[in-house]
Amino acid sequence: MNRSYMVKASKWVLAGVIASSSSFMAQAGSTIDVKQLSLGVEPSVIEWRRDLHQHPELSNREFRTSKVIKQHLESLGLEVRAGIAHTGVVAILKGGMPGPLIALRADMDGLPVTEEVDLPFASKATDTYRGQEVGVMHACGHDTHVAILMGVAQNLVKVKDQLKGDVMFIFQPAEEGAPAGEEGGAELMLKEGLFADRKPEKIFGLHVTSSMPTGMIGLRAGPAMASEDSFTIKVSGKQTHGSRPWNGVDPIVASAQIINGVQTIISRQVDVTAAPAVVSFGAINGGIRSNIIPDEVKLIGTIRTFDQDMRADIKLRLANTATMIAQSMGATATTLIDQGYPVTVNDVQLVAEMKPVLADIVGEQMLIEPGLITGAEDFSYYALETPGLFFFLGVTPAGIDHKTAASNHSPRFYVDESALVVGVEALTQLAVTSLK
Repeated sequence: MNRSYMVKASKWVLAGVIASSSSFMAQAGSTIDVKQLSLGVEPSVIEWRRDLHQHPELSNREFRTSKVIKQHLESLGLEVRAGIAHTGVVAILKGGMPGPLIALRADMDGLPVTEEVDLPFASKATDTYRGQEVGVMHACGHDTHVAILMGVAQNLVKVKDQLKGDVMFIFQPAEEGAPAGEEGGAELMLKEGLFADRKPEKIFGLHVTSSMPTGMIGLRAGPAMASEDSFTIKVSGKQTHGSRPWNGVDPIVASAQIINGVQTIISRQVDVTAAPAVVSFGAINGGIRSNIIPDEVKLIGTIRTFDQDMRADIKLRLANTATMIAQSMGATATTLIDQGYPVTVNDVQLVAEMKPVLADIVGEQMLIEPGLITGAEDFSYYALETPGLFFFLGVTPAGIDHKTAASNHSPRFYVDESALVVGVEALTQLAVTSLK
């Protein structure tokens, strides 16, 4: 994908973001000019982002990334803890006055994707993934998340004496999922005591997306992103020659009936007016010859929901459907469900409190309520522990249709860096406002 690297910010971005008024700060009586702080750190944020983009690392292998973050946070004089959940980095900023602890989170890992974007700092990195040599790329924008939070930390250190409370900076590995046989991500950070000594009263996070124009913010109260569970159904029959199926039990036909039966879980058994849900099969593996009916077939797929009770119900229905259909055909079915990320839920009260803050930064027209997202995020684990707010930041530049732009996880995923300062300002202002 050939694109000029230097993309000029469109007029509405300049008017709505860079030159937006500071009315909220004036109304709140703040003496902290968050906009100017953020503009001041913008060149460094872009430099950090380019360095991280050029040196991506896979989940639980973010060793260089962790070192870069740690060195920066220590240079700011922060209390730093490294090595949590393998490569995670956590720092605490103590405000000048007593008050609550809040947390800000950024994820760190890249993806096994070979970059196809024509940039002077494009990734050439490679690594081994599931036994194969692969390219590695920040195809989901985690490099921008890290750089933004590094900038926010620098901003807040400069005004720490005016903060009524403390800030926890969380740089988290393995959001894309730990390697097979390993633990990782937000769940492991919590397991290793991230909130053990002192739980934050609220937590904030962001995610860049190509599905919105540069500088636009998407924020939704309540369920925002789906839970994710993967499943494997092993259907066992009895091998026989294809010309004499009555001498065996055909797991392929049983699997076909199971696939069809599972579709009725969503269409006929759960109340989709309460919350949407998805069950999809991603692979069917069984057999090797045209005239041999095999002993076994494996089906794998995913479950996505926006309600924890519905999530549990669908899992039970999936296993029961597979078991009963297989039995009706003389076969057996064993269902294994690998529990993934919970539903990402934005605290309704916290969203109501902070929505005016974000609107003041980007303007009412640039703050939208996106639809439900069936993708999953392990920020959800933090939001189960304390009220959370997770928002999206558009990074598709003017002149490119955000509806057709290369999506997150694509080898052609592209970030307009003029959006980064908006992310820095947003997270900084959310922290400042929370600690008034």
